[in-house]
Amino acid sequence: METRLLAQRAAVEASIQEALDRLRLLDTTIERLRKDEKQMNYDVTIKTLPERQVASVRQILPCYDREGDLWHIFVRETALLHIQDGDPALCISVYHDGEYKEADVDVEIQKTVKGTYPDTEHVKFKTIPPVTVASATFQGPYRQIGEVNQAVASWVEDNGYAFDGLFFNIYHVSPHETRNPEEFVTEVCYPVRKR
Repeated sequence: METRLLAQRAAVEASIQEALDRLRLLDTTIERLRKDEKQMNYDVTIKTLPERQVASVRQILPCYDREGDLWHIFVRETALLHIQDGDPALCISVYHDGEYKEADVDVEIQKTVKGTYPDTEHVKFKTIPPVTVASATFQGPYRQIGEVNQAVASWVEDNGYAFDGLFFNIYHVSPHETRNPEEFVTEVCYPVRKR
């Protein structure tokens, strides 16, 4: 009798383990669907940005929210240079840490320019080579940026590309043009190459 009960117990344990495995599979599938649903909200494209002349300011900032400090330095130090905007006129932020950090972030801002100008104390003029990027553009507040970064990074990994440089954002409509965060238009870009 004990042997039979032990056999039944083993069968029940096996059934429980099977059910737990099915639950884990369902949880994984649900999580993947949620992830795919988020990614579907952003249209990721591959494009090449041409070579461009930029004015650049790079510093270590206490946090990402202080990026505006770099733009203030840029405006202050270039006011008397009468800089002509590049064509297209792009305002870009490059993140040199290569990953998200809570503090002491290495950020560079760039604005495309036409012509040549002397460097100032903090503003450096340089040529940026062409770069192929995977990008997604979104409208609205910057609080979405983490989700958009995840969507683009996942797309890169899932579509036969490899990361090939520092990620950056292009601000098509920024606080410089509007005070309404719902009107901001930002493009998240990851330099890539085919695997």
